[in-house]
Formats: sequence, C-alpha cells, structure tokens
Amino acid sequence: MLHLRLIVPADRTDEVVALLERAVGATHLVVLPGAARNPAGDVVMCDAAREAGDAILAKLRELGIPDDGSVAVEDIDLSLSVRADQAEKDAPGEGADAVLWESLAEVTHEESTLTATYLAFLTVATMIAACGVVLDNAILIVGAMAVGPEFGPLAGVCTALVQRAPKLAWRSLVALVVGFAAAMVLTTGFSLLMDAFGLFSETLLEKPRPNTSFVWKPDLLSFVVAFLAGIAGVLSLTSAKSGALVGVAISVTTVPAAANAAVALGYRDIDQMWGSTQQLSLNLAGIIVAGTLTLLAQKLFWSKQHERTFRAEPPTG
Repeated sequence: MLHLRLIVPADRTDEVVALLERAVGATHLVVLPGAARNPAGDVVMCDAAREAGDAILAKLRELGIPDDGSVAVEDIDLSLSVRADQAEKDAPGEGADAVLWESLAEVTHEESTLTATYLAFLTVATMIAACGVVLDNAILIVGAMAVGPEFGPLAGVCTALVQRAPKLAWRSLVALVVGFAAAMVLTTGFSLLMDAFGLFSETLLEKPRPNTSFVWKPDLLSFVVAFLAGIAGVLSLTSAKSGALVGVAISVTTVPAAANAAVALGYRDIDQMWGSTQQLSLNLAGIIVAGTLTLLAQKLFWSKQHERTFRAEPPTG
C-alpha cells in the first residue's frame, strides 16, 4: 500500500476528493480543510494499492496539483485494515508488478547524476577489478562488480528513452562516459604505480588467465548475459526489489572490462585494450537495449490496466 498526502487549493478540493473516491484501490480518505499553510490549502490524505498508484498520480498531475500544491507518496510497511485488504483486491494487477513512473524517474535521476561519490565508487571498483585481472582472482572480480554503481545511469538512459526525457538521457550518458573515462584513466595510473612497487607486472598481464580472460574476449554470449541482466535490473527497480540489483551487478563484466583496458593501456597492450573496450561496449549496449524494451513492455501493459483504475463517473442531473 501507498500513503498519499496532498496539499490542494481549497477551490479544487471537491474535484480531487471526487477523483480519489472513484479510484479503485483507494481508501482511508481524509480531508483536513484549511490545514495547510505553505502553500495554503486543504490537506487530503488517502491510502492506495500500489497497482493503482501510478494511475492516480497521473490524474493528479493532469489536474495540476503538483504545480499549485503538492503530492507526497510514502510506502506503507504495515497496514492492518480490512478496507486496505479489499482495496488491494479491487485494484487491477498485482502490486509487486506495478510501476510507479514518477518514483522511477526520481530514483534514476538521483542514481544517474555525476557526483564525486559516484566517481569514487566507480574508480575504486575499477581499481579492485584491476587487481583481480592481473592476479587472475575471480573473487576480486566479483567484489569489484558488486561495488560498481554504473547500473544507475544505465537505468537512467532506459527510462529517458521510454519517457522521452532528453535531460535525463543527457545526464545519464554524461555519468556513464565521464565516469568510465575518469575511472579508467585513474586506474591506468594506479596500475603503473603498482608496477613501480613491484606488485603488478606485464608478465602477469600477458600470462594465461583462465579465470579472468573472458573480460577482454567478447562474444555473443556476453551480449546475451548483458541482455538478461538488463531485464532483471529494470524489474528490480520497478518492483522495488533492490536486493536483486546485487545479482545483476555481479553478472555483467562492465567494470572488469574497463579495468583490464586500463591496465593494458598502461602496458601498451593494444589487443587486450581493444578487446576489453569491445566487451565493455557490448555489455553496456545489451543492458540498455534490454532495459528499454522491458520498460516499454511494462508501460504498454500498465496503460491498459490504468483504464480499469477509475470507476465511471455517476450521471449528472
């Protein structure tokens, strides 16, 4: 269940209340006349089944409530109410499958912004992966993949393509390109420093590495895995099952490929650098294609469900 708290101009409260009363899946409606001070207006609250939430939010945006007042949405962890149970049964679809596009846009906006923290995580992840590829240590590779934050901007690109949001697309692409470029440059310097201390060597890079050689040998299977990971990643975001993102992160070789390219660049191994760059590009493309198609499918499905969210208006006169 979701809890909605609205600040509504007093002259439009009746319209909003009528909308919420017609919404299948909405219950526990409360109206506090004149309770809001900034902005001034009435406070309207209700609980709604998650599967009805996106349709309700879309209608509230059409009414201009976010422009003239405010709309706040919170997840309800526990609700002991027969009415709430009935609202969830009446709402079309299943809550676990529901997509809150407003929430998704907000999450991807935050996760796809190029910040110092994002750069730090991506750089540290790439450096850990560099240790993994040089030492042929699969455990370090898995650890680096889990640390990498690159799925945020990848999801931002997918969301921007589906929602036709050029600003989000640009922000996400900048985070991806600048983030990986900076992380690879810094990792190249890191690998040369490690070489100076005798911890890395060209011999280690060039010797057979059965556990990690896949990061610079792209093939069709790499794209298939990235495609499947893109589907799982987007589903984990839209269904609020964020724990699944860890599994997505450690299934795609984006950070390890970037790390191997950076180390190979330091030793001027053009073949490995080019192969790693291809692997990185292939995985990024697979995730974006799969994520975009998944969101399009969800948008099509829920657009049909939205038609069933509101009861017919009672006849006038």
